[in-house]
Amino acid sequence: MTGHRWSTPITTRSRVVLEIASELVGPRDFPFGQAKVLLRPQGPGEWKMALFGSSTIAGAEEVVRGEAALAIVNPVSAVALAVRGKGIFKEKMPIAAIGVIPSFDQYAFAVSKRHGLTRFEEIAEKQPPLKLSLRGQSDHWLHPMLDDICAAAGFSLADIERWGGVVRREGLLPYPDGPKFAALRCREIDALFDEAANVWVEAAAQSGMTLLPLAESTVAKLEAMGYRRNLLTRGEFPSLTRDLLTMDFSGWPIVVHREAEDDLVTSFCAALDARKANIPWQGEGPLPVERLCRDAPDTPQDVPIHPAAEKFWREKGYLS
Repeated sequence: MTGHRWSTPITTRSRVVLEIASELVGPRDFPFGQAKVLLRPQGPGEWKMALFGSSTIAGAEEVVRGEAALAIVNPVSAVALAVRGKGIFKEKMPIAAIGVIPSFDQYAFAVSKRHGLTRFEEIAEKQPPLKLSLRGQSDHWLHPMLDDICAAAGFSLADIERWGGVVRREGLLPYPDGPKFAALRCREIDALFDEAANVWVEAAAQSGMTLLPLAESTVAKLEAMGYRRNLLTRGEFPSLTRDLLTMDFSGWPIVVHREAEDDLVTSFCAALDARKANIPWQGEGPLPVERLCRDAPDTPQDVPIHPAAEKFWREKGYLS
């Protein structure tokens, strides 16, 4: 068979399994949520390369161990701490980015008004017995990040339980039409701490919950670790009474080993550029690869870029 290299039989078979996998991991109720692509030379032999579409720091860990050549992580802050050896990371991880897929997001903290809280740090001061609902996925970056946020504010999740509260790790993010909002209405829970703020914060504010800002002193401690600040604004969430200081949860960094060969990294970048029209993202149109290495609210550049990636994007005219 002749023709364009993307229409070979190998490409057809690969695209079939890729598209099936992409469709399967989408629904809320499907038990699998990540996909890994394995490649090997033509003919019999071992699989030589893995590309990991991870949503957790596990992808970066596989890159460090040599089990994956490339991985995606959510969010940038996870990798920002990893390369600095901060938070849960006892050593600096030798990873670099080839770009950051745009995704704007914030961490948000909503509690019932009956607790009388006006800022996050008052949890430590007033010791309310919160009935807190968190994401059920145990390896989600939400959990170590929340531990860091709580520590910076002067308390821990164990303290909440010691004060008579409950910390429930269950289910998905709090969709307004989902079980967590139903649990709020019947008072089984009275606090939600989660990301994907655009999905649930406006509904939480409309339902009468208080969205808690972080104090500048808390944010400063977190920034020193490698985190980035953000705002929940009235422009985005009209039911808020004011803009609220919080922490950033933006960007999906594509990472490789810091010592990855230049030719391999260049191939990854070229493939992204060639296939950008086929890659969905949170905006309209093709994946904007020209923005992957530019610092912006939805593409925070808090992770060192691999030199070969920087060279490729610069030669393409995407970096000045």
